[in-house]
Amino acid sequence: MKRSKILTGCAAIALSALALSGCAPSSGDSADGGTTLTFWHNSTTGDGKKYWEDTAAAFEKANPGVTIEVQSLQNEEMDGKLQTALNSGDAPDVFMARGGGKLADVVKAGQAMDLSDGISADAKAAVGSSLSAFEVDGKNYGMPVSVLPSGIFYSSDLFTQAGVTTPPATIADLEAADEKLKAAGIDPIAVGAKDAWPAAHWYYNFALRACSKDVLDTAAESRKFDDPCWLKAGEDLQAFIDTAPFNDGFLTTAAQQGAGSSAGLLANKQASMELMGAWDPGVITSLTPDEKPLADLKWFPFPEVEGGDGEPGAMMGGVDGFSCWVNAPKECVDFLNFMVEQSNQEAYADAFQTLPASQDAQSVVTDPALKDVLASYNDAPYVVVWLDTLYGQNVGNALNVAVVDMFAGKGDAESIVSAVNDAAAKS
Repeated sequence: MKRSKILTGCAAIALSALALSGCAPSSGDSADGGTTLTFWHNSTTGDGKKYWEDTAAAFEKANPGVTIEVQSLQNEEMDGKLQTALNSGDAPDVFMARGGGKLADVVKAGQAMDLSDGISADAKAAVGSSLSAFEVDGKNYGMPVSVLPSGIFYSSDLFTQAGVTTPPATIADLEAADEKLKAAGIDPIAVGAKDAWPAAHWYYNFALRACSKDVLDTAAESRKFDDPCWLKAGEDLQAFIDTAPFNDGFLTTAAQQGAGSSAGLLANKQASMELMGAWDPGVITSLTPDEKPLADLKWFPFPEVEGGDGEPGAMMGGVDGFSCWVNAPKECVDFLNFMVEQSNQEAYADAFQTLPASQDAQSVVTDPALKDVLASYNDAPYVVVWLDTLYGQNVGNALNVAVVDMFAGKGDAESIVSAVNDAAAKS
C-alpha cells in the first residue's frame, strides 16, 4: 500500500474547543486489584465474533490481571447505543470508531482519549497513513484495524449467463449490463435500503464523480453542500434510479442480515451485484448455503460518470478502527497496539475476509475480488471517507434519510442538498 495515501477530510477537521475530561467516573479498577476493560464491536456471528473473543483472551493471557468484557452489537444499532453510553458517562472502554466528523464530535465532547503518546512505534509503522483517519487537530484518537474502499461486488456466473462480458467502466456501461441481466430474468443490483446507509452509498459515489477533491475537502470542514456538483450528484442518481436497476422490494431489504438481505441476495445468486465496502466478501460468505466463499465473486470500481469534476479512479471508502473512552484504563492503549501486531492482523484478515490496516499483514489477502480492491486502492489518486462518517452523526443521518426518500420517490436532488444544509445549520 502507498504509505502516502491520505483519506480526504479525516485529518482536516478543526475543533474550536475540547470539553474537559476527568468529570466522568473512572473505569477499570476491579475489587481484586486487577483491571477490567469493556469492549464493544459489531461482529455478532461466525468467525468475526470468534476472532474478537480469541484476541481478547490472548491479550488477557499476555497481561495477567487484565480482564476484557466483550460485547458484540449489531452494526445498525452500534451508533445509537454508543452515543447514549458516551452521553451517560458510562461508555465502553474500547469502542468501534470510523474517524471523520463522527469521531471529531466525540472528541469535541471530551469523550475520547488522546492516544498520541501511547501508540507504539511498531504500530505506527504497521498501519502507516491509515492512522491519519483518526486524527483530530493533529492528535490521534483511534487505531485502524482495516481499510475498506468500496466498489461493486458481482457474480461473474450471472454476468456470463446474461451475456455481460466485461465489468462496466462507465454508468452507461452499467445501465447496459443491467438491461441484459433483467432480460435474463436476473435482478441486476441488490441494495439494502431498509438500513438507509447502503442506499446512501450510491449518492456518495455519484458525488465522488461529480465533485472535485477541493469541493469534497471544503465540505468536510463546513459540512454544507454549497457547490452545484452536489445537485448534479443527486440528478445523476435519480436518472440511474429511473432505469429500475435494483432488486424487487429494495426499500424493505436489509443490508447484511439473513439470506433476504442485499448481501444475502448476492450470496444466493438472487441478484448479480452489490455496491459495498471491502468487508462484503466476509458477509457474503456467512450467507451462502454452505457458509463458504462465493466462488465466482468478483469486483469492479464504481463506474465513471460523464461530466463530473472528480478525478478518474478516486474511491469512496473508510477505515474501521477502535478508540478508547476518555476515562479508560491505560491498558486500553496497550490493547489497541496489540490489535495491530502482525499475527493478529493476519488473523483478522482471514476471519473477516477483508483488508487489514497493517501493511505487513496484507500479504495474506488471497481472495481475487479483494486483491482487485487493493490494487485499485493503491492506484487511486485519493480516497474519500463515507460522507455520513465525514460529516458527523446529525448531518450524516439527515443525508442518508434524504437519499432513501429519493429511492422511495418522495424526494429529489434538491431535497438532498436542502436536508444536509438544514442539518448543518442546526449542528
